[in-house]
Amino acid sequence: MRVIYVYMHILSRPKRTAIPAATATHFLECNCLALRQAARHVTQFYDQRLAPGGLRTTQFSILAMLKGLGPMTINALARHLVMDRTTLGRTMLPLERNGLISIEDGTRDRRSKELALTKAGAARVQRAARLWVKAQAEFEQKFGARRAAELRSLLNEVVACDLDVSQR
Repeated sequence: MRVIYVYMHILSRPKRTAIPAATATHFLECNCLALRQAARHVTQFYDQRLAPGGLRTTQFSILAMLKGLGPMTINALARHLVMDRTTLGRTMLPLERNGLISIEDGTRDRRSKELALTKAGAARVQRAARLWVKAQAEFEQKFGARRAAELRSLLNEVVACDLDVSQR
């Protein structure tokens, strides 16, 4: 049996702990790691393709969602994007600063904030959509259109899977 050594800090004193190689190999089969690596790889590709439109993929997603679904609260948009509300808040700031979205008090609850696409935002997302269509076609050409559709379906199932993320 092959053994791999790792160092762990316990009470500020390094201690050498053996992890069997078979266990270490299982870390390489981590679903979370594989998903994050794939997400980073694909995001870098789309970011590069959307750059001439002046948007990153996350910004494009926000603007496209607001264009498609209309004004909504920050919490509703975060749920649709499966995104942490705080992270969404940081991502929205440059969009508001650049006049692409407006943030107003909620119509039903003045304590909530409602996001809406501005005319400048609609124009920007329309220009970026042409770049997105090309990126989508290029991805599907390289990965395969059928496989890309299957991948989206599987990823939608992952999002719908009942993983209790509120548990700590």
